[in-house]
Amino acid sequence: MAAAKEEHKSLHIVMFPWLAFGHIIPYLELSKLIALKGHKISFVSTPRNIDRLPKLPPHLSSSIELVKIPLPKLDELPENAEATMDINGGQMDYLKIAFDGLESGLTSFLEDSDPDWIICDFAPHWLPPIAARLGISRAFFLIFNAWFLAFFGPGAEDMISGSDYRTKREDYMVPPKWVEFETEVAYRGFEANWMVGSGQTNGSGYSDIYRVGKVIVGCEAILARHCHEFEPDWLTLLEELHRRPVFPLGLMPPRLPQDGKKDDSDEEIWVSIKKWLDVQNKGSVVYVALGSEVIPSQDQLSELAHGLELSGVPFFWVLRKPSGLTESDDSVELPDGFEERVNGRGIVWRSWVPQLKILSHDSVGGFLTHCGWSSIVEGLMFGHPLITLPFLVDQGLNSRVIAEKQVGVEIPRNEENGSYTSNSVADSVKLVMLENDGKRFRERAKEIGAIFGDTELHGRYIDNFIKFLGHHRNMSTNTLVS
Repeated sequence: MAAAKEEHKSLHIVMFPWLAFGHIIPYLELSKLIALKGHKISFVSTPRNIDRLPKLPPHLSSSIELVKIPLPKLDELPENAEATMDINGGQMDYLKIAFDGLESGLTSFLEDSDPDWIICDFAPHWLPPIAARLGISRAFFLIFNAWFLAFFGPGAEDMISGSDYRTKREDYMVPPKWVEFETEVAYRGFEANWMVGSGQTNGSGYSDIYRVGKVIVGCEAILARHCHEFEPDWLTLLEELHRRPVFPLGLMPPRLPQDGKKDDSDEEIWVSIKKWLDVQNKGSVVYVALGSEVIPSQDQLSELAHGLELSGVPFFWVLRKPSGLTESDDSVELPDGFEERVNGRGIVWRSWVPQLKILSHDSVGGFLTHCGWSSIVEGLMFGHPLITLPFLVDQGLNSRVIAEKQVGVEIPRNEENGSYTSNSVADSVKLVMLENDGKRFRERAKEIGAIFGDTELHGRYIDNFIKFLGHHRNMSTNTLVS
């Protein structure tokens, strides 16, 4: 009886994501799911990031407190830069230095608010010992999936010490030696340099792999946006590697926003887009979006444009300049006359779009994506086969899994430099959207879509996780590795 009462007692949980909206938004979505169950959330980030969050639903506004901790100013960062979308790649290490400067403010908040749990991201290597000292339970929320973390290293202690044997990019171009099940999931040559760099000490004074390792050894559980029904093997491996509970949170499929729930300007945008989609044939349109932080080179952009043109397939292309670019930064331009030549068949949209609404429209039949995990979830929850064009971090591994599961195809690229041609783009788009050989991808995507879009299934994952939080609040800190 006492255990049941403990389980149902309201919890106070602090959420502390890394300074990237690709991290912040999944943390906010998890916050909403927990708050719906009657628990209090303190969502911590910097002032400008908090101000840029989507408006909370009225029924959750009293349960989710938005906590602003000022980001220390650095001369090397642009004015008002508080997220990765505000900077260029050369400034990333300085953003991590500024992030580490949040330690004092966050410590003061934790001391004053006395939460039961803190759920944190990969970057605050300094946080677990502070939370342990204060008697606060700790969990690491991996916004990616199990295969990405399992690929990083054989265990957190090895990630901290740097004893992982892999020092060359070739080491990442095959599955790790600790993966005993059959898989071809690995990085390509042009992607593997990032993995080598993630294990090297950067300008912040620490490597990314070190940060991840320190967070993991100081936390009682690892949380992943993953589900057994889609891919069980990597989850089992992850738990074996790190010797602590790994909780799949389900895929957290977002809910489709209802008309009229946003401001008038957002609704006007959707009306304009819907007008074009409504006159297209069912399942004929390929939706193209490469995320908010991918910056293709001029050659890459031109080949993609020419490939879409050559395919003959109707397309809706969201092409936004990342906000971290200034007027002095190199910009990329569409080929001369491209938009005139595809007029009527293709749309190039240069501002925000309601992605879920577009993907849910009957005229959309495929998704050309950079393979961010959130985008994959959103595409497959509507049963769309994927045409993948990965660039950064986990995206290459995600693309390999998509191919392995036969829910999409990857655009062929040069192994060394990642280049691709307009013909390879056109052939991939036509295969998935038009050809008989692509039927297996279309059918398989619909099958998998039934899993990705099953809100009851993913809700049960959240329920099980919240039970764990209730049973294990204020856990012993004896096993904490400092």
